[in-house]
Amino acid sequence: MFIEDDVQMESFWVQTAIGAFKAIAFVCDIITLPVYLVLQQPWKRRQLSRRVKAKVISQDDQQITYRTTEPPREVHVKILQNNIDTLEKIFIYVTKLHSTKRCLGTRQILSEEDEVQSNGRVFKKYNMGEYKWKTYIEVDKLASSFGRGLRELGQKPLQNIVIFAETRAEWMIAAHGCFKQNMPIVTVYATLGDDGVAHCINETEVTTVITSHELLPKFKTLLDQIPKVHTIIYMEDQLHKTETTGYKDGVKIIPYSQVLRIGKDSKFEGVSPSPDDTAIIMYTSGSTGTPKGVLLSHKNCIATMKGFCDFVPIYPDDVLIGFLPLAHVFELLAESVCLLTGVPIGYSTPLTLIDTSSKIMKGCKGDATVLKPTCMTTVPLILDRISKGINDKVNSGSPLTKALFKFAYAYKVKWTSRGYKTPLIDKVIFKKVAKLMGGRVRVMLSGGAPLSPDTNEQIKICLCVDVIQGYGLTETTSGACVLDQYDMSYGRVGAPLTSNDIRLVNWEEGGYRIQNKPYPQGEILVGGDNVSEGYYKMKDKTSEEFFDEDGRRWFKTGDIGEVHPDGVLKIIDRKKDLVKLQAGEYVSLGKVEAELKTCPIVENICVYGDPTKHYTVALVVPNQKCLEELAVRNNINTKNFEELCASPVMEKAVIREIVDHARKCKLQKYEVPAVITLCKEVWSPDMGLVTAAFKLKRKDIQDRYQHEINRMYAS
Repeated sequence: MFIEDDVQMESFWVQTAIGAFKAIAFVCDIITLPVYLVLQQPWKRRQLSRRVKAKVISQDDQQITYRTTEPPREVHVKILQNNIDTLEKIFIYVTKLHSTKRCLGTRQILSEEDEVQSNGRVFKKYNMGEYKWKTYIEVDKLASSFGRGLRELGQKPLQNIVIFAETRAEWMIAAHGCFKQNMPIVTVYATLGDDGVAHCINETEVTTVITSHELLPKFKTLLDQIPKVHTIIYMEDQLHKTETTGYKDGVKIIPYSQVLRIGKDSKFEGVSPSPDDTAIIMYTSGSTGTPKGVLLSHKNCIATMKGFCDFVPIYPDDVLIGFLPLAHVFELLAESVCLLTGVPIGYSTPLTLIDTSSKIMKGCKGDATVLKPTCMTTVPLILDRISKGINDKVNSGSPLTKALFKFAYAYKVKWTSRGYKTPLIDKVIFKKVAKLMGGRVRVMLSGGAPLSPDTNEQIKICLCVDVIQGYGLTETTSGACVLDQYDMSYGRVGAPLTSNDIRLVNWEEGGYRIQNKPYPQGEILVGGDNVSEGYYKMKDKTSEEFFDEDGRRWFKTGDIGEVHPDGVLKIIDRKKDLVKLQAGEYVSLGKVEAELKTCPIVENICVYGDPTKHYTVALVVPNQKCLEELAVRNNINTKNFEELCASPVMEKAVIREIVDHARKCKLQKYEVPAVITLCKEVWSPDMGLVTAAFKLKRKDIQDRYQHEINRMYAS
């Protein structure tokens, strides 16, 4: 009884405190509204958000095509005026333009030390210093030296060369060294499995591989599978000497710095590429099987860069923190835009990104705190994790803290939806969260997968940043659509870039037609200079998915979209993700997964639908902390993660959590998995269950868990 009284008393004081806050906020609103109205002019923001961003340029019964209404901006116009049509010309131009400005930065690792944890375990941690910067002139000289050094080692123009390394300054320098000699680079994810790496190297018939200190040991076993490779160049580690013995006889193992020294004194001239020459053979992450090599020309890359410059706001004091894989077209093009516009790039890794990252020593600051970036590229997986981290932090606080945060969040949502900024509540409540990334981040560019509207809103509100979502594919050189910076909606991916058109084509089987109400729907096609010539050594697949029409190259994306009256595209489905259940309902597996991933207890999820059954099932990788808390609420005492995953009681408890969350997300009953299996393994690229970009590999997951799928349907 006394406990109940205490709880009621605490609830009373919380409600009283929040009531007081609401009263204070109301008074402040009355006093400050006229000032904010004059200074912020929110009606302009609302007008910009609602304006028409794309128009129909052609239409018939089967298809409708949209083109942006936005004109080319300053950088785009200068590229045209200076006849810049290759990546080599881009770097010549920006070196003259920005010369001594900071270009690429690398954080210094001073030492690696043992740190004893509270549980007695010892971890290796970095003691880190400041960022060391190279200017545009220095980067240009290094790239020229590296390209000439490759020629001295026997690499020829138009001969493919692989870059298989983590994101770092040397990656970008090596790539531009290759562009200066018209050598197509083949990009391979650092997290790709051995079979995938061997496939990419063998298919492109390379003889030289550029890799890193960390990845070099892989080649002790890989070299037997890649017989044509006779030279491996490795980027050195800051602290440790690289062991180069024990490799296959006849294969030269050469440090990156030696290639620079060889090239510095070389008499080889540069070999300029043409716009139609292949710049990159970029292997897709292979979510549906063997990775496909996408041919990206210099013209393709320049087209997307021009389009991005027209839509992404760039300021003189901007700094980008680069940590996503440069082997991913989105990161490579985003960083290329930074080079073009004079935005310095400071490199980081997920292990050193923030103060609490796993390799940062106690008392040492994370890369973001030291660099203080204003821009960062990211993917929905990372934003989902940040969102869940914010929720965990709030939920672990006192009832008053939670209530205050909920009030502040709702307050900011209300005013930002009206076009206002909320500087006072940002400073008091939300700027503390923003300091995690250095305190200066103003814009996050999200790509690679659909971003949940809930996550989008929470990141924007809590981190006080603009989240600019885009849509594109490797086959369209990352470009297709970018959400306008003034757009106040969530869940959409923007209007077409200035470099391409967007077309919707009827897909009768799925019921998606341009005549659908209230918005035209259909399969998304992208047409423009950013569309690839096709797949490397895959003529049939190329002719199946690419075509030419009226001098323009088009790609069939397989994604289903709808275009709203303001010309903005929303992704609503994917042809390959659509399953028709026994009763005739269509379930979009990707859409359901995207919604359920925002449930706190779901770390990852793969939904499976058998067309002969009337319901779906799901394989769920649970969040360990949330699962343990749920176990306590269900009177299960063990904290052993594997035992919890195997518990039928926990399966039912997790289903209840998922069903409640699905209801909030407005999913239909038939879309919600009826049975689940809790998976104790965290899916990683090393396991072959997700791609390097963390997209699900459905077939591989199904094969691995076929027994569990059979059990779920049998139950």
